Amino acid sequence: MPELTFRRYDAARAKTIRDTVELIHHEAYAAAIERGDPFESGDAPMKRFDIYTGRAGFDLVVAFLDGQPVGQAWGWALGPDSAWWKGLVGDVEPGFTDEDGTRTFAFSEFMVRVRYAGRGIGHALHDELLASRKEQRATLLVRPENTTAYRRYTRWGWRKAAELRPAMPHAPLMDVLILPLPLGR
Repeated sequence: MPELTFRRYDAARAKTIRDTVELIHHEAYAAAIERGDPFESGDAPMKRFDIYTGRAGFDLVVAFLDGQPVGQAWGWALGPDSAWWKGLVGDVEPGFTDEDGTRTFAFSEFMVRVRYAGRGIGHALHDELLASRKEQRATLLVRPENTTAYRRYTRWGWRKAAELRPAMPHAPLMDVLILPLPLGR
C-alpha cells in the first residue's frame, strides 16, 4: 500500500521547489489549460505563486505518495493591509473584513494531480494545511460553477459568506467560503 506523506514549506523553501509546484498545477489544471483559460494558462499561475511567496506567513504543504508529488495547498494569514477582500460584491456584516494577522488564514490554492484524484488525498492535504493554523477562521474562493469542489468544501464544513472578484487579470467572480478554525471547532 503506497504511503502518503506531507512536507511543509515556508516562502523561502517553497521557492526552491517551484518546478514541483508548476508540475502539480499543470497536471491538476490540464483541462482548463487545454481550454485556454487565461487564469490557469501560460505563466499566470506561476506569476501568482511568485507573488504569494512574498506574503508574510506563507505556508505550503505538498503531498507525496511513495515519494512522488501528488498535490499541494497553500495560503497565508491576512494582515491589516491585506488586499484579499478587495472586490467584494454586495454587503457583508460589519467587521467581516477586519484583519490583524491572526484572524483569517487565506487558503489560496489547493490541487491534486488528476491521476491521483478520488483517493482522499485532497481531504488529507486540506486538513494537513489547516490543522496547525492558529487563526480563528479560514477563507477560500471557489468558482460557483465548480460544483464538484463546491460540494466537497461544504461537506468539509465551509460555508458561503459573500461573493468577490479578485483584482487580478482574467479573475472570475468567486464565492467566498469561510471555515472556523481550528478544525473541528
